[in-house]
This record gives sequence, C-alpha cells and structure tokens, in this order.
Amino acid sequence: MDNVAVANKKTKKRKKIGLALGGGASKGLAHIGVIRALEKHNIPIDYIAGTSMGSLIGGWYALNKNIESIYPLLDEVKRNSDSLMNELVRKPGSMSKKSSFNIFKNHIDGKNFEDCKIPFAAVACDLKNGSEVVMNSGDLYSAMEASAAIPIVFPTVIREGKQLIDGGVVNPVPANVVRQMGADVVIAVDVSSHWFDIQTFSAEGLKWRNIHHVFEAMFSVMSHQIAMDIEKNYADIVLRPPVLHYRWFDFKTPAEIIHYGETETLNNIDQILKLAGKRARKRGISEDFWDFLFGVDNDNEE
Repeated sequence: MDNVAVANKKTKKRKKIGLALGGGASKGLAHIGVIRALEKHNIPIDYIAGTSMGSLIGGWYALNKNIESIYPLLDEVKRNSDSLMNELVRKPGSMSKKSSFNIFKNHIDGKNFEDCKIPFAAVACDLKNGSEVVMNSGDLYSAMEASAAIPIVFPTVIREGKQLIDGGVVNPVPANVVRQMGADVVIAVDVSSHWFDIQTFSAEGLKWRNIHHVFEAMFSVMSHQIAMDIEKNYADIVLRPPVLHYRWFDFKTPAEIIHYGETETLNNIDQILKLAGKRARKRGISEDFWDFLFGVDNDNEE
C-alpha cells in the first residue's frame, strides 16, 4: 500500500488537508513558519506538494515530520549566505556544488519518496517541451534538486531521462497537484509571485540595477500570472507572508522570514480551522472589541 493510500485510509473520517508550497528561494523559508503554526494548532498535514524552495522545505518535512529538525541546516545556510551571493554574481549558473540547497543533500541523499511519512510531490519543468513534471516516486533528493533548478542560477538536472528546471516556470504554487493527491482542503502558500515593484528600479527610472534584479522580477511576474489561475481554481485559502522585500538568496535573517510565515498563518488560523472542520480557537476580549468597533460580524462568516 503506497503512502497516498495509507493517508486516505487514516483520514477517512475527517477532511484531508493538503499543503501547496510555492517557490521563492530565501522567501520560501516562510514555509517553515507556516508549518510550525499549523502544528501548534494541531492541524494535520496529509499531503504536501512543493515547487522550488517549497519542494525543499516540503520534502524535508514530509520525510521527517519534524519541522524543528531543519534549524541546524538553516544555521549552515546563514553562515554561507555571503559566499553564495558572491558566487552567483561572479559566475551565474555555477552554484550547483556551493548551493545552499545542496546542504540538504547530506541528510536526504539515498532517501526515496516512499520513505516519506507524509505523501509528497515535487514539481519541475521539462526543458525539452515545457511540460509540468510531477515527481512522487523514486529518488527524493534529485526530485527536490530539479524542482529548485532556477534557470540561469543553477544547471539543469537530468532525472529519469528528462532535462528538468525549476517548477516555478509552469506551476509556482502547486495547489492543483496537492488537490489531485486527495486533499479535501488545500492551503496554498505564495511567497514570491507579484507584479513589478517600483522599488526594483533605480532612481534613474527604467534602468535596472543589474541582470539578477531583472531576472528575479521577471520570474516573479511570470509566476504571478500562472499562480493566480491555479490558486483561484484549486486553493481553499492562500497565505501570502509579506516577504517580497527579501532578495532571493539573502539567507542572513532566516528567523525573520520564518516569523512572517508563522504570523501570516496565525492571522488566518480561524479560517483554516473552520475549513479543516475543527473548532475555532477561543477569541480574546480585545479581538471581540476591535471586531465590534469595525463592524465585523464573525457569526455570519462563511
């Protein structure tokens, strides 16, 4: 019996919760905060689908079912942040062996999807025909690596005869994938897709600071276009931690980014509990006061 079948059997009497974790490099550390907040409120995660950084965080959690165990890895990522940025600027596309992502390899290498404690899928893009590739069996690390192979930054990954690149090109927030895995309720986490931000331009107007800013912004805009449709049609709730101001490979302040993810989840926890069919937390007097002041009627919420 595979992991999905086991999950379906265990959750027969309750709604099955799926987590769709989007890409965003360092911004994706917010996923850790999201998972922490869900754990604190005893909201089970039955399925996980991840793209890019979402596949790294999601794959780790699916394998270990212990989000706290990822913190020692983050310390190493933080220590190497400056050298990683320098390597990217000096020689784009050369970061495969020095990548912060490869810090995961020593802990995951040799593991398969079948070893995961939570059914998991990673999304990549087939460079040959541009199609979406959903990986949910076989070697775990190569799937995570392929899902996070950002064009220009990382080399492509050959897996099962396919040349793969970052899944964000075709599916930046894989809510549809986790829905197809069997989730009744889909919680999507979008940390990266957005429109152009005037702050990404220099004081000279339309002159960009450097090629990396150009690519990062273009990738985010493209992701925004794709993610809007997927989230609208497949997600029951979309969490958007306010982390867009962090650069892709700025891993110097992981605690801040994680905190944003946790706070965003807690701000929406009543809705998440309701979707999950669980009793909402007891509201504080101050919350009731502010709702009364601003005319919010929680009793009539859908």
